[in-house]
Amino acid sequence: MGETMEAAVITGPGEAAVKRVPRPEPGAGEVLVALEGCGVCASNLPLWQGRPWFNYPALPGAPGHEGWGRVQALGDGAQGVKVGDRIAFLSNNAYAEFDLVRTDSLVKIPASLDGQPFPGEPVGCGMNVFRRSCIEPGQTVALIGAGFLGAIFTSLAAARGARVIAISRRSFALDLARRCGAEETVLLDDHQLVMDRVREIAGERGCDRVVEATGHQWPLDLAGELVREGGKIIIAGYHQDGLRQVNLQLWNWKGIDVINAHERDARVYLEGMRAGIAAVESRMFPLGELITHSFPLAGLDCAYRIMEERPDGFLKGMIRIGQ
Repeated sequence: MGETMEAAVITGPGEAAVKRVPRPEPGAGEVLVALEGCGVCASNLPLWQGRPWFNYPALPGAPGHEGWGRVQALGDGAQGVKVGDRIAFLSNNAYAEFDLVRTDSLVKIPASLDGQPFPGEPVGCGMNVFRRSCIEPGQTVALIGAGFLGAIFTSLAAARGARVIAISRRSFALDLARRCGAEETVLLDDHQLVMDRVREIAGERGCDRVVEATGHQWPLDLAGELVREGGKIIIAGYHQDGLRQVNLQLWNWKGIDVINAHERDARVYLEGMRAGIAAVESRMFPLGELITHSFPLAGLDCAYRIMEERPDGFLKGMIRIGQ
């Protein structure tokens, strides 16, 4: 191995470049990972777009946090893995040829998934959102935002025996939701029309669970309208581009529970990733079908632009590295 590596660097709002930087060396309890790929996450759009609270340039490889690859070298005391093991992991610098990972921040990917892209972090996120939602058989569940996470959630909820109503502004996403088990789909085009249609399906009482998976204000407003009294709203979308308002009078009157389904405990995240591996092995959801676009490391700018635009057929993008 050389002493340098290529890494993508976000140099300013809407700008990225590939630079050659020093290759890191694993310290105690760390492994060096040769990246195969890294998913591109919508939660990082504020950094790409240029919010005033960010500084540029970003660190090399940042904010890539959906990486997977093979262990290249072990630091002192690194246990539980060996060189050549394929892993998914938690980090923030995975838009690069190599990354450092602590051994308590990774999971092994079984040989049964060799050759298949595996962005473990968002898969684990989807599994944990489902767990936190407390879905029970027979419940009516509205999912607002049928993207990558929404498709995973729909598959799991339908398998649990829930009645899923998928709501999205994109026909492509609604078609996929049906293939993943959604019983009904509703186009997210008009506030009142969506409410009327969901009430036709779920009844005037409303939905037992409403999962908001878009990260935008309007769907958050809609969630409060669609949930039944005593039901639960699950916040699965990333609301990172500014403040939000909620109709607290309505939420309070309905006596609803509001669950922020984002985990920050690494141990819980890793458990979600392990559960995701088992679910993919069991073919509970079509992970390969959910990754629709692939870009080289030098195409990070294009990946973010397409994620912003979300053209027909786009669900999730990944960066190809070392392939």
